[in-house]
Amino acid sequence: MVANIVLSEIEYTHVGKRPVRPDGVDKVTGRAQYGPDITLRGLLHGKVLRSPYAHARIKSIDTSEAEAYPGVRAVITAQDLPYASLTKEELGAGYQALKFASNHILASGKVLFKGHAVAAVAAANLHVAEEAAKLIKVEYEELPVVISVLDAMKDGATLLHDDLFTSSLGETAKTASNVAAHSRFEIGDVQQGFADADVVVEREFQTASVHQGYIEPQNGTAFWNADGQLDVWCSTQGAFTVRAALADVLRHPVSKIKVTPMEMGGGFGGKIPIYSEPLAALLSKKSGQPVKVVMNRVEVFEASGPAAGSWMKVKIGATKDGKITACQAELALDAGGFPGSPAASAAMCAFACYDYPNGLIDSYDVVVNKPKTAAYRAPGSPQAAFAVESVVDELCEKLRIDPIEFRLTNASKEGTRRIEGPVYRRIGLVECLEAARSHDHYQTPVDAQPNGKLRGRGVASGFWFNRGFVSSCNVTVNPDGTVGVVTGSVDLCGTRASIAQQTAEVLGIAYEDIKPSVADTDSIGYTFITGGSRTTFATGLAAINASQDIKQRMVERAAAIWEAPVADVEYVDGVIQHKADSELKMTFKELAQRSLTTGGSITAQCNIDPSGEGNSFAFHVVDVEVDQETGKVDVVRYTALQDCGKAVHPSYVEGQMQGGAVQGIGWALNEEYFFNDQGQMSNSSFLDYRMPISLDLPMIDTVIVEVANPGHPYGVRGVGESPIVPPLPAVANAVYRATGVRMQSLPITPGKVLEALWDKNGG
Repeated sequence: MVANIVLSEIEYTHVGKRPVRPDGVDKVTGRAQYGPDITLRGLLHGKVLRSPYAHARIKSIDTSEAEAYPGVRAVITAQDLPYASLTKEELGAGYQALKFASNHILASGKVLFKGHAVAAVAAANLHVAEEAAKLIKVEYEELPVVISVLDAMKDGATLLHDDLFTSSLGETAKTASNVAAHSRFEIGDVQQGFADADVVVEREFQTASVHQGYIEPQNGTAFWNADGQLDVWCSTQGAFTVRAALADVLRHPVSKIKVTPMEMGGGFGGKIPIYSEPLAALLSKKSGQPVKVVMNRVEVFEASGPAAGSWMKVKIGATKDGKITACQAELALDAGGFPGSPAASAAMCAFACYDYPNGLIDSYDVVVNKPKTAAYRAPGSPQAAFAVESVVDELCEKLRIDPIEFRLTNASKEGTRRIEGPVYRRIGLVECLEAARSHDHYQTPVDAQPNGKLRGRGVASGFWFNRGFVSSCNVTVNPDGTVGVVTGSVDLCGTRASIAQQTAEVLGIAYEDIKPSVADTDSIGYTFITGGSRTTFATGLAAINASQDIKQRMVERAAAIWEAPVADVEYVDGVIQHKADSELKMTFKELAQRSLTTGGSITAQCNIDPSGEGNSFAFHVVDVEVDQETGKVDVVRYTALQDCGKAVHPSYVEGQMQGGAVQGIGWALNEEYFFNDQGQMSNSSFLDYRMPISLDLPMIDTVIVEVANPGHPYGVRGVGESPIVPPLPAVANAVYRATGVRMQSLPITPGKVLEALWDKNGG
């Protein structure tokens, strides 16, 4: 078996190597500080009272007994949020956005999902807070629940919001609806495209809500000082995003908010929104003491943001020689209790792997009685890929064309225009497909399995845009020749190492001499979230640019010392030297040692909003085994191939590809939010929410395909999103190849498989 292949285009000194991670020792020795580790003088502990109902009107809240309970320092409800005292006229166009944001933090008027926060208590210890929270009396009027997007979109469906009107193609509807937004992308003439097709396949698909499954729960600690300064410590993918969100819902100046990001025990997109932070802040303001609020596991499942559930209809037509003539899709993704599903990004990703002349995509953002949706690695793309790649597989079967050859015939490449408008620059989908076609996994026939079990092989493609956005970096040369690199990018998956490697590459010094760190919001320029596969690219570019400035400043400093023109001095591989006088030469460390006596510290900073991000494509091959007696599906071999651009730290890249594949397999086979008729989640623990473990899986083999991104000096693209996209359809296609049954609803549970086999075989 072949594992962990790097198809490298170019070699560098530091970029592309596998150095020791800078945060490794702290994490394995327990020194690393996570959000719940925060301890402050006078620290109080917060507990949140949450709704037992998925949809209900709040008739009254009585907090008097909780406030009188010994040890309680503060109790808050939605009335403590600024929104409660602001009128629609005062807020103007921002009224509804603030209403939704505020009501998500603390329910006002209605609760919209089980676990919706209604009140919070701060006390000297957590046990007191828990007991006090139980004393808060809330009178509810239960309302009908709506869980599925199809039910929510029906005429006469129960409305979650009386003032939510569909925004559709530039117009706003006159009547309230659960459909928050409808978008459309169109190219060519889709009807003519289907008329030109020899084979057309149209199918409907559904996926369940799934959770990111991070180990560390959401948390936030806040201290609202008497002078109005608000200090926050939390587990977040974006300290500046937390600051902005807090400033919004608390109506507090950003200049009075400092957010310190702690080490993070997983996020995957789920730790972008705020949950505990504003509650801790309000409790601190009311008590005058610092307050920590940490979710337990049940609260994480029921009250933080899962990935969206979906309903999708996909139709694709092709000629008999395997050329796609038309693509059409309807994609409805649930947003949970408040608008904001990734329906639009699902639409942009759906057919992104294919070059086709005619297409039409409609997407719908739909509110339902579930926790508000959050991002989960390539948000919207896995759902869309499940539908599209399943239909593509069926087309291949009907046309009797090899699935990889079909994809090569129709593959997006440089110059292909996506349906929403952008034209691809240099991309590596074709290279991924060719690498898969020649890989031992694909070349080895699927073995028949004894004992009545069935085996099949599935393949699928996946896409994510990757992102740029704003990043900041400060670089400082220390007197001992080491270099401090300070960024605003939370290190979610090894970016301290990847940014340090790029810095070392530019400066031509040892990787071990680079000291990367992550700053709070007062200590660095604005930096966008760590997410969307942007950090190694965008913050890396900021570090590269700042390092180039450091080189120039070193040249200028040496020129001043030698009393020579700057034009006569050059920087080569970590050495500053006179172009004409070989005696005038200093190493980086030698010049650094003289910096404080020759003009002071040598520093540089860069704030950047790059536009050269490189799109990412993945292609996966999976073999599954299906037990005909139990319906259980086991993954027996898996290979993930991906165009990552230049893999700055291949070990991290392999980990991202493997982790994404495993999460996608869980999405395909096991994971789902299971709701009863009352809209209550019935599996809100890791005992009942079935995530894959090591015993469930084979080794995930990886092939890193390095097609350099022309928008980055070292060809970086990003890696974290695309690997979660292909597993859903690849596993479903493999199950079909094993059983002859197409599974159009995820997860593919043993019960679904058995029922499908019984239907196929006549009971």
